[in-house]
Amino acid sequence: MPLLIDLKPGEKVIINGAVIENAGANTKLRIHNESNILRQKEILTNDDIATPAARVYFCLQCAYIFPDKRDHYLTLFTHYLVEYLEACPSAVDIGQEIRDELAAGLYYKALKSSRKLLKHESEVLTKLEQAAEQWSAKLGDTPARDDSAG
Repeated sequence: MPLLIDLKPGEKVIINGAVIENAGANTKLRIHNESNILRQKEILTNDDIATPAARVYFCLQCAYIFPDKRDHYLTLFTHYLVEYLEACPSAVDIGQEIRDELAAGLYYKALKSSRKLLKHESEVLTKLEQAAEQWSAKLGDTPARDDSAG
C-alpha cells in the first residue's frame, strides 16, 4: 500500500538518504515502493545530539537512512546504548526492545522505540533537576556557618 506524505511549505523529508524540502505550497508525495523515509519531526541533526539518548537515536537514524554505512552506525549505536544503560539501568527494557527490533531487521521500528529512550532520559533528568532544586532549597534554609569565629 502506498504511503502518502503531506509536506507543508519549507518542511523536509529524507527518502533513502536524500533530503527533500517542499519549496512551495502544501505538497503531497505518494511513495509506491519500500523506501527509508523520515519526516522532519523524526530527524535529529548534529546540533540536536547533546545527550546520551540523543546519540543513540542519531546513530540509529543514520543506520536507517544510510544503509551503505549501516555497520559503522550500528557499532556506534551499540557503544552509546551500552554507556546509557550502564548509567541508567532503569532503561534496560527499552534497550532490549530496540535490540530485538534491530535483530529482526526492523530498523524504523527500532528507531521509533529509541524515542522511548529519549522520553525516559528526559523524565530522569527532570527528576534529577527537581531533586537538586529541593536540596538547594534545603541548603538555602540552613544558616551559613561562620568558620572564622573563634
